Amino acid sequence: MKKRIILSGLLVFLLSVIGVFSVAANSSTKTLDVMFLHDTHSHLNEFATVEDGKTQTLGGFAKIKTLINQQKDENPNTLLLDAGDFSMGTLVQVVYEEEASEIRMLGELGMDVTTLGNHEFDYKAKGLANMLNTAVSSGEELPSLVVCNVDWDAMEENGLTEDQKLLEAAFENYDVEEYIVVEKGDVKIAITGVFGEDSLDCVPNCPLVFENPVEAVKDTVEEIQEEENVDMIVCVSHSGTWEEDDKSEDEILAKSVPGLDLIISGHTHTKLDEPIVHGDTYIVSAAEYGKYLGNLSMSQKSNGRWNMDSYELITVDTSIEVDKETQEKVDGFMNMVDSKYLEKFGYTRNQVLCTNEIDFATSSDASALHTELNLGSIMADAYTYAVAKMSDSDPHPVDVAVVPAGVIRDSYAKGNITPENVFHSFSLGIGEDGIPGYPLISIYLTGAELKIAAEIDASISDLMTTARLYTDGLYWNYNPNRMILNKVTDVYLWDNDEKRVELEDDKLYRVVTDFYTSQMLGGVTDLSYGLLSIVPKFADGTPVERYEDAVIMTTEGTELKAWAAIAEYMTSFEDTDGDGVGNVPAKYAKEEGRKVVEDSKKIGDLLKNPNKFFFIIIALVLVVLAILTGIIVLIVKVTKKIVKSCKAKKEE
Repeated sequence: MKKRIILSGLLVFLLSVIGVFSVAANSSTKTLDVMFLHDTHSHLNEFATVEDGKTQTLGGFAKIKTLINQQKDENPNTLLLDAGDFSMGTLVQVVYEEEASEIRMLGELGMDVTTLGNHEFDYKAKGLANMLNTAVSSGEELPSLVVCNVDWDAMEENGLTEDQKLLEAAFENYDVEEYIVVEKGDVKIAITGVFGEDSLDCVPNCPLVFENPVEAVKDTVEEIQEEENVDMIVCVSHSGTWEEDDKSEDEILAKSVPGLDLIISGHTHTKLDEPIVHGDTYIVSAAEYGKYLGNLSMSQKSNGRWNMDSYELITVDTSIEVDKETQEKVDGFMNMVDSKYLEKFGYTRNQVLCTNEIDFATSSDASALHTELNLGSIMADAYTYAVAKMSDSDPHPVDVAVVPAGVIRDSYAKGNITPENVFHSFSLGIGEDGIPGYPLISIYLTGAELKIAAEIDASISDLMTTARLYTDGLYWNYNPNRMILNKVTDVYLWDNDEKRVELEDDKLYRVVTDFYTSQMLGGVTDLSYGLLSIVPKFADGTPVERYEDAVIMTTEGTELKAWAAIAEYMTSFEDTDGDGVGNVPAKYAKEEGRKVVEDSKKIGDLLKNPNKFFFIIIALVLVVLAILTGIIVLIVKVTKKIVKSCKAKKEE
């Protein structure tokens, strides 16, 4: 009996010791809290948007600051990260160079690190350099800026251009690094940044040369593992995730560089409600414009890798209190907008242009849906209206106006539409005049090329969603089930008298679009391997060499900005309710037949009205089949000859 009692006591003692060691082990487990943003696109203030089918007010740095403060009260060692495209999207971007408001506001939030997105290059090398230098001159706390795949060696080997020299000096002034090491409590983290391949495709005439993103990150991670004694390696990536596995850059990165523990994935505006996991690497994304603040917690495992214990996207809505100090700083930047920019166009920021009661598609719909969208239609109509009203130097009326999905940045919510709302919908770029906003350009295309434009939308835009086209004047039908490059079954013009006009292949037609779109034509040509080439021309048929020469100028001698054309159209609407303000026309509440989807798999529908590409592809297929048949026949002949030879030897 005594022996049993002694053994029981010894067992209790051992279990107690094990429990003490277990608690000690658990208490020494390293943990890290992370909050993150990306693709905020100058959305410093809250804004009305269409989300989940209804108008909501979301975002705002002053509310994000409140959420960060609450988190910091609980854990002052929280890591704060941003994955680029912090600029270009609202009116505050017009003081991008002079005030560097976006990156300074990231500093106000307490962001530890950010990286470059493609839209940081929208104001060209000079604009980016000026912004970085202005930020440093402010003397404020700024996020570290990391990007590991700028290939300075290649640029220096070829001799730096003036633009590259500007950026090299600005990068040195800001102290841009390939990676940095930060400590949060007892956790040591190496953070690198990368600029993706699709991001580079979205920067026309990029002044910098970039290394392959995967190879650059792989080299950087190897360097970190050799040189730094860190607990975690994080990448703030402006590459993005896509539905297609072979296109999803950050997933390719995670699979190729397993040493990464966490990827903050920007660029594609993806909203990941659950992280993507490849091996021990987590990929997270929080949509765009600061509508959500990413929030996650991780703990280190016994093998040194990390487990994600919790993950959420906090909706930044009206239930969150505003941090007054942060809002005051935002207001200071916004107050500069009227005097420094809008006065040039005869507007004020909160002026009411018209009232809207229409449910407009969203900017996300513009890329996601391959149908006619009222959001694209109203913008295309605006181009035609503004050019016609202006009576520019070209007497020929506009035949076609084109708006691709890639330039549509925001939608129009119900209620009053202001110049600020319109600017949000098309907030890209800067003109040769140095004034923010891409101008409209006037070019000429043949009827055959307009048919190609319709085929670009029908066949190429599923591969390059920014190339979905919305038009005024050009209408087409397409069947998504038909052979690629042969999906369009009918294409024609719709004139001002609301009559169908057949296209003449060799005739030149006047087309109005924006400057950014003109620069992206090469991407479509590359994707179609040159089959869908379009050559913009002047009225006399000579090719346009410099798109700057095709910019539409107002009667005052200034560039006609795309957003200003839309605002001008908004002011023309009839006042249907008698309140003294125009109303968005009811016609935009329904489809108008501009792009008709014929979803049919009937043999007759699949083969009707074949174009030249149909016959080219069929010919190529027949050639390939002929070659394969020839190879098979040759193999059969050789095989028979060998068999016959073997039989002959046996008989001997």
